[in-house]
Amino acid sequence: MTTYDQHTTALANVISANGDSWRAIDSEAATRMRLQNRFETGLDIARYCADIMRKDMAAYDEDHTRYTQSLGCWHGFIGQQKMISVKRHQGTTSGTYLYLSGWMVAAMRSEFGPLPDQSMHEKTSVPALISELYTFLKQADARELNELFRNLDQARETGDADAEAHAMAAIDNFETHVVPIIADIDAGFGNEEATYLLAKEMIMAGASCLQIENQVSDAKQCGHQDGKVTVPHADFLAKINAVRYAFLELGVEDGVIVARTDSLGAGLTQKIPVSNEPGDLASQYIDFLDTEPVDIADAHDNEVLIKRNGELARPARLANGLYSFLPDTGADRVVLDCITSLQNGADLLWIETATPDLEEIAGMVNRIREEVPNAKLVYNNSPSFNWTLNFRQQVFDAWEREGKDVSEFDRDDLMSAAYDESSLAAEADDRIRSFQSDAARDAGMFHHLITLPTYHTAALSTDELSQGYFGKEGMLAYVKGVQRREIRSGLPAVKHQDMAGSNIGDDHKEYFAGEQALKAGGAKNTMNQF
Repeated sequence: MTTYDQHTTALANVISANGDSWRAIDSEAATRMRLQNRFETGLDIARYCADIMRKDMAAYDEDHTRYTQSLGCWHGFIGQQKMISVKRHQGTTSGTYLYLSGWMVAAMRSEFGPLPDQSMHEKTSVPALISELYTFLKQADARELNELFRNLDQARETGDADAEAHAMAAIDNFETHVVPIIADIDAGFGNEEATYLLAKEMIMAGASCLQIENQVSDAKQCGHQDGKVTVPHADFLAKINAVRYAFLELGVEDGVIVARTDSLGAGLTQKIPVSNEPGDLASQYIDFLDTEPVDIADAHDNEVLIKRNGELARPARLANGLYSFLPDTGADRVVLDCITSLQNGADLLWIETATPDLEEIAGMVNRIREEVPNAKLVYNNSPSFNWTLNFRQQVFDAWEREGKDVSEFDRDDLMSAAYDESSLAAEADDRIRSFQSDAARDAGMFHHLITLPTYHTAALSTDELSQGYFGKEGMLAYVKGVQRREIRSGLPAVKHQDMAGSNIGDDHKEYFAGEQALKAGGAKNTMNQF
């Protein structure tokens, strides 16, 4: 690691070598600007973050308590504030990522306005958001380092050697806010070439990890909606290959691919793959199709038939041409999807489930690990789940199996606030609290994320402010509910001018213009009230 003093000495030599015409350039100021811009390109970020993820994955393999977490975000400021908060409260960004949700890009960032999660939004908005997130994270670095530089200057001005040493150590040991982003590429937004082209744009913007799902691109649905249509394995593996080639072309050799399967809730496929020999991967996919025996004499002209167990069979087919899978085969299809993906280039798995049922998930993961022992999951701790109701029902069912008296509870009405202080609710909350650590230990969950947290927090906080501000509280609703809490919690964003870069700009002006600099942070700046 190059220290602050080493950077300054090296730059002093560069300035000196350029003679008297560079006399106005200060090596220490240049050092500060260099340190505030550690990452020059998105590819620098992608390589740096890929290395972090690989080390985290290895650490998890050794110790399943070392799982990682992230929150989804739809704007650079939101991602920035998450990581600032993580550093403030946890003291480190280690084990913490950001998640870029295709759902939130569709709902919040499309030029068409709010859209459902069906890949109808502009695909260019995805790499644009990755770039935006990293721009804000780099600005968080610049702002915090700027404060450390000011602390160093103040210590020197007062002659406080201990404070100077402390400030210098803080600068030399500074931890960046730049962390990996798990970025949702949906089903690839087209064929494998389209997937490759978009993957390149996302990687060049900084993505070290791309999550791709096995749905049909032109019929893609949100993982928690009905009507999902999956593709044969060969089609999906071609897109995994496309993403890997994109990583390798751009020199991000440790890039991470998350293979997501929606098969648990998907009952349809778009096409029947070509099977070249019994038992091959295409044949295994075809085995899951729902069929009925048919005599050749009863077959219609131009209809599709398959041979199954030596007899002709008619696949169940919808009016739109889609084929149906056999009922209750979702888990088996998930297991095959996951094993196949890991054996063909994927690094991590994502199993989209209908509920956060740890027993169900662990059952599938254990089967996968019979073939791939170090299989690891990225799991969606989704706001689409009613966590309260699901876990209360899980406790209710467990107690009932154990023979406990549950007559005081209505299983269908367990969401009721009337149960909030009950022993059942307390145990359900304990299970929710430990869900991530339990799942990391028992179900191979390396990474836990919440896809849409700030969609909901923005809606809730805005509702609370609007209720009071446009009601009887007026300005007190903002002061009491927002600003006073910011001040007392020490949130940096209360100084919104500084957060937007005002102090950084002032210091740069001083580097450039010296005493002539017109700075905004003087005595009359209202930010000084905080």
